[in-house]
Amino acid sequence: MKLQYKAPLYLMVCGMLGTTACKKNILDVQPTDRIATSAIQSDTAVFEAYVTNRYIGAKLQDKEGDGSNPGFGRGFEYSMWSSLTDESIYNNDDATWLIQRGQLAPENLGGAGVLWARSYRSIRECNYALSILPNLPLSAGHKTHIEGELKFIRAFRYQDLIRNYGGVVLMGDKVVNLGDNLQDPSLFKRATIKESIDYVTAQLDDAAAKLPLNNDGTWLLGRATKGAALALKSRLKLYAASPLYNAGTWADAVTAAQAVISLNKYGIYTGGYDNMFLVNETNEVIFERLYTKNANHTHMEIANGPNGYGGWAGNTPLQNLVDDYEMDNGKAITDPTSGYDPTHPYDHRDPRFDATVLHNGSPYRERTVEAFIPGGRDSKDGDSNWNTTKTGYYLRKYMDDAYPLQNPWGNAGFHPWIYFRYAEILLNFAEAANEAYGADVIPVGSTMSARQAINMIRARPGVNMPALAAGLNQSQMRDAVRYERRVELAFEEHRFYDVRRWKIADVTENKPAGGVIITKNANGTFSYTPKVALDGRSFQTKHYWLPIPRTEIQASGGQLQQNAGY
Repeated sequence: MKLQYKAPLYLMVCGMLGTTACKKNILDVQPTDRIATSAIQSDTAVFEAYVTNRYIGAKLQDKEGDGSNPGFGRGFEYSMWSSLTDESIYNNDDATWLIQRGQLAPENLGGAGVLWARSYRSIRECNYALSILPNLPLSAGHKTHIEGELKFIRAFRYQDLIRNYGGVVLMGDKVVNLGDNLQDPSLFKRATIKESIDYVTAQLDDAAAKLPLNNDGTWLLGRATKGAALALKSRLKLYAASPLYNAGTWADAVTAAQAVISLNKYGIYTGGYDNMFLVNETNEVIFERLYTKNANHTHMEIANGPNGYGGWAGNTPLQNLVDDYEMDNGKAITDPTSGYDPTHPYDHRDPRFDATVLHNGSPYRERTVEAFIPGGRDSKDGDSNWNTTKTGYYLRKYMDDAYPLQNPWGNAGFHPWIYFRYAEILLNFAEAANEAYGADVIPVGSTMSARQAINMIRARPGVNMPALAAGLNQSQMRDAVRYERRVELAFEEHRFYDVRRWKIADVTENKPAGGVIITKNANGTFSYTPKVALDGRSFQTKHYWLPIPRTEIQASGGQLQQNAGY
């Protein structure tokens, strides 16, 4: 699925509308920085532009913190969501350290503080579009597709609210305007988690029934499809069955994942794990955002590259993640029979490790990474030492060597951000099937067991990890599923939510943020000394949910219920 729409489309429409201002009264001027309501309600081209811009928004990250720039999802940012977890830390803080250290509060949320406002703004925009859709001169079939599309976008926003805050305020089809009665209790009454997920998944059923299977003909690349709606439902049903939510069944999560699998449209990409995140429109992608010239995203190479190459380090992987990658024989490095050599710690690891993490000795561009001291070009002894990694590692995933590291503006930032891909659906299926039926049982209506689903991912060309053997008990299979999600989905904004829904964040997020000091010895060998890369890492029970921003509580006149502990 391909996003071809550009922000300039929105600006162009605004500019055209600005020329229609009434000349009878010099004060009666149509603003040129927004679309006129009358144009949206009468001009189908303007309405279509309005709808497609619900995917794009002004930008991904709302620096003002007031929801005024409600970009769709997150994805590529200077500080990625991974740096709120045990995957990485952000080298330059950007308010991520306060969350890593458990210091977040309703008035102190950093980049996470925009989720509530921007989600509800987008929900209102979708409701508004749905309210005027019936009166527009469009064909019945096209109206049906747009209705499904808007319900998918709205459901995606609710997903962001639910997985960060728990039970949310369900707006239905209300379009709240300035001047409305804001004392109406229904505007601030939070539904339960179960009520919230049941409402959103029902909306997704409706959306899936209305959306086309493919992006073709008049349904342009970049718009939601049936698979996107079903994939979002699969994720929410998996969350619902998880311990933190306790609002659904594992059997329902199996059925939801199977609905995507049964489309027989998606598969495991065979062009290489590393390459999958650099190319557009693979068979594995279910829903993604693509970028074009003048509508590009954060330039990942300079933002995350090693300092010796002129990069800024950015999101630097933690030793916590590095140590979790298995050896290429499928054994953990803690297994004495694994063959792990602490003097050569990066040899013979799961191939997804080298595709995700740059480490000392990694081939990168014109040379190998030198994270060692003394004298390493990508250490504190190298150029721009203020950009040296604090962990001993740099990010490899998403880095495209075809893009320049120096002066990349206008020449980088075009790789896709994948919201849903088939491997996630297989992982959803495997986790739910194991919890509901066990590792080797093929659920009714399915063609594979939990173990077979995992083995499809491990057999990916270029990865080729050993298959899981038959006979694993439920606990062993649970560990295997969690390992696959850890490494397969690294840096894709899953870890933050996985450790919470499993209710293991009080363990994983209370471990020190690990790094390594690499010393080059006189004989040319290297010594590896563990270090703490970020001190004070802390997680409390209340952190399983984010606090609702204080400004939102105040705006409700105290009617909106805050999450426990804040």
